Amino acid sequence: MSVIKLSPSYKDYLWGGSKLKEFYRKETLLTPLAESWEISTHKDGPSYLVDYPGVEKTLPEYIAVQGRHVLGTKGQAFEYFPILVKFIDAKQDLSIQVHPEDAYAKVHENEYGKTEMWYILEAEPGASIYYGTKTSLSKEAYKEAIETNTILDVLNKVPVSKGDVIFVEAGTIHAIGAGIVICEIQQNSNTTYRVYDFNRKDANGNLRELHIQQAIDVSNLEPKDTSFEAQEPFVVSDGYQSRILVSCDYFTTTEVILDDFKNYYLDDTSFEGIVVVDGYLTITQNGTVVELKKGESAFIDANTPNIKISGVARYLSIRV
Repeated sequence: MSVIKLSPSYKDYLWGGSKLKEFYRKETLLTPLAESWEISTHKDGPSYLVDYPGVEKTLPEYIAVQGRHVLGTKGQAFEYFPILVKFIDAKQDLSIQVHPEDAYAKVHENEYGKTEMWYILEAEPGASIYYGTKTSLSKEAYKEAIETNTILDVLNKVPVSKGDVIFVEAGTIHAIGAGIVICEIQQNSNTTYRVYDFNRKDANGNLRELHIQQAIDVSNLEPKDTSFEAQEPFVVSDGYQSRILVSCDYFTTTEVILDDFKNYYLDDTSFEGIVVVDGYLTITQNGTVVELKKGESAFIDANTPNIKISGVARYLSIRV
């Protein structure tokens, strides 16, 4: 029954920028700064515990020591910690890519597939994403577009704005465009199949690896809905209002706009991740006090009573 403040692991991918440092108070020497992994147990970048009195230093160590009951009954139904939450700053376009679903990923990558959602935090004028195909494609036409470097011609390029909610189901061909900052909630996986990378070279002057056959195997070649709206409308309560952004088999993300306070009890079905995207808040629970500013995150055990969140903030609540 703990509330724990977290600090992230950082990634300096070549397409990153400086906005996570400038606007979300991320402190790292990495330049550029592409991603901060806010709530993570992944071996490629775990979250770290802040001001926690125990011997555990990372979120995976905490779960290992405390026991899987902190994940709740739904969380324990997954083979391992089910989600990974990130901030992403795209100064440049990301590669055209696709993620596999569970069955393929388990066989070929020995980890979960990767269904994800994006909450658009910042979008410069004219910013856009690639999301699905313009029309239905055969695998043969898809392969030809890749091989002839005409893949961008068959993909749907869609303008986006701050506040858009984008559900990227496994198999969806996609890319975050330049000038966009997002909060991404995804399955706990780091498997990405690159289809096209704008012929960019890495720090060593090498073209980054592409994964053409894997992408052909897993891609959904049908057009996707581009309304980019939350799944549910706002529900107004005393001191706050909230709405479900995305609910799927792997996670449920709720946006909360806090004007005063929210009292609640976290039941035994799921843990909760808290990510502050604007403002500030204080979480109190039986004498524990955790303060979070814009860009900061926390983990709350399943079956935690007497939680009070107070302040003026917009935050995301993630459960399974």
